[in-house]
Amino acid sequence: MPVLKAGERAKLPDRAFAYIDSAGRKRLPIHDESHVRNALARFDQVAFGSDEERERARERLLRAAKRYGIMPVGFVHGQLRRERALAGAAATLPKGIVTFLMSDMEGSTRLLRALGPRYAPLLRSVRSTIRTCVRRRGGHEVDARADEYFAVFTDPDAALGAAIDTQRDLTKRRWTAGAQVRVRIGLHRGRTTLSDEGYVGIAVHTTARICQAGRGGDIVLSTAMREALGSPPDVRLKSLGAVRLEGLPKPEVLHRVVL
Repeated sequence: MPVLKAGERAKLPDRAFAYIDSAGRKRLPIHDESHVRNALARFDQVAFGSDEERERARERLLRAAKRYGIMPVGFVHGQLRRERALAGAAATLPKGIVTFLMSDMEGSTRLLRALGPRYAPLLRSVRSTIRTCVRRRGGHEVDARADEYFAVFTDPDAALGAAIDTQRDLTKRRWTAGAQVRVRIGLHRGRTTLSDEGYVGIAVHTTARICQAGRGGDIVLSTAMREALGSPPDVRLKSLGAVRLEGLPKPEVLHRVVL
């Protein structure tokens, strides 16, 4: 298959690609039979921004395969294996009342535009740092997409420890091109339902809103999380008062860890 040069790629319309990422980069060309076959082989190597984007790209790719008379048997089997593996992983996650940790990077779009191709390795490094801190404290990774990370713990003190470890480790790092990487973390404890596709319930949405209420470098806790903690040494909390969180019926009293 001939390599698609930058100039040729730029001339192709958006419909000639299965996926266009948030930075406008055109991925997985599907304008002819050879490139469709290549896209089928490379699909699982692409880091999609969300599950919805992945599904849309998959549908476009399958339609292109049908158009060129390609029977993507191996691709379909690979996708089924992935779905079964995800369902199996979900079955091992803790149930009942759990502690959720969610994080994202403040100003990630700005960083992406500033760093261009150097953004992807920076994101991998940030995610690796968070993942290491979560696993070291006994947490379970639930999902990781774009600059967002989602984990669950049975022990609230361990979740807080992982959040503090993460912020301290990230602070010590020197980033490419002098980039300022600031991650915000939200912690919440509640009862939820675990399905084959992961956690569902208001506790998940509450955790996401608590994370969004913080600023880069913050660790923000719900009152339920605060009350579930033991007496972790050397941890001081500052009340942020009652905060109105989008989509929730009443304000939530939040607390910020003073590092």
